Amino acid sequence: MALLVVFLFFVLVAHVSALDACPKCGSMEVPYPLSTDPNCGDSRYRVYCNNDALEFLSAGGFFYKILSVNPTSYKLVISPPLIIENTCSSSDLILGGLRLDENLPFNISKRNTVMLLNCSENILLSPLNCSAYSFCRQFEDADEGSGCKGKLCCHFLKDASMTSHQIRVRVGGCTAYTSVVDIKPDDPVDSWNYGIELQWLPPN
Repeated sequence: MALLVVFLFFVLVAHVSALDACPKCGSMEVPYPLSTDPNCGDSRYRVYCNNDALEFLSAGGFFYKILSVNPTSYKLVISPPLIIENTCSSSDLILGGLRLDENLPFNISKRNTVMLLNCSENILLSPLNCSAYSFCRQFEDADEGSGCKGKLCCHFLKDASMTSHQIRVRVGGCTAYTSVVDIKPDDPVDSWNYGIELQWLPPN
């Protein structure tokens, strides 16, 4: 009888684990609690598998490709939006940039260095680094940022004094942005880890 109870216990655990584990999306693992389907993961941690690419949906309705997931540190990295070269504007400009739903367990981590591009002069009243030594000047010299070269730009490290649920762009302010995870002052631009790192609160 005891053996039967133990057997049933392990069957139950295996069944629950199977429900928790979402299938791969293309070549990318979808670890718990991330959920691509109502039958796996935790629905509060919804992500999307579109054409074998794992994606994160912002509160504004914009899909960002997920580049990596680290379930042990409760973090994932999404791709910054494309920058439209001839206008130096982010592809999510019409939505005001990246905005996360504050009712969901995701926020923007403190390891992101955000570069704001094609800014109005009002940005100079802010405490951001808009100097000739700003990281954004190195970005403009790289192929990725060449379409924004010569325009006013600034960078800042995302920290607790700023909203952890939004990177804002707008016409009349800064129209484009990019982000690098865990950048160091001496890192060459060709080694930058482009992305926006999000962290999540673990499920109860």
